[in-house]
Amino acid sequence: MAVVVPVHDEEELLAGCLESLAVAVAAAEGVGARVEVALVLDACTDRSSAIAAEFEVTTVAVTAARVGAARRAGVAEALRLLDPVDLADVWIANTDADSAVPVNWLTHQLALMRAGSDIVLGTVRPDFADLAPAHVAYWRATHHRGRPAGNTHGANLGVRGSVYRAAGGFTDVPEHEDVRLVETARALGAIVTASDAAEVTTSGRVEGRTPGGYAAFVRATAAQFA
Repeated sequence: MAVVVPVHDEEELLAGCLESLAVAVAAAEGVGARVEVALVLDACTDRSSAIAAEFEVTTVAVTAARVGAARRAGVAEALRLLDPVDLADVWIANTDADSAVPVNWLTHQLALMRAGSDIVLGTVRPDFADLAPAHVAYWRATHHRGRPAGNTHGANLGVRGSVYRAAGGFTDVPEHEDVRLVETARALGAIVTASDAAEVTTSGRVEGRTPGGYAAFVRATAAQFA
């Protein structure tokens, strides 16, 4: 399994992300999976690199300042480390540096892969500590366990290696690289599964690291409760 995390100046949240990943990786290794984590430091000017050095991850430094390029570089590095005989046997799990994954994040995606899924669209929820009480209540009222919407979130996205390659990988764009990949893979006939069984918690900030992204969604809904 390959785990890819793009990072752009995330010194405040990166340690929490990597701590959660360490637990998820240990769980996956406990069922026999080999896991390589590639952390892509993209034009970082803060302490992100120093924080990453405290964890057992491989780091890649780029200066693209574009999440698509960062994810692409991370996948390339993780695949280089894995050196697979067949990409169909490799699973690429993606998240973000401002996010925390659950312990079953990788084992759940691995199970879906073995059941035939080519892409897993996992759900994401904002960190409720970042939201106003009314916003939290709104979120709970509009999101129901067991009914994943099937939206594409780079913070909780898994893809089979062979499908990733066939779809051309992540494109070098400042945002929506995840959506483009999934759309292309769907057009090629990929089996896509939406699941909320391993939901990722991501920052509830309203100003993100890309022009849009999840922060734009949080910002739009937060405006109702200002």
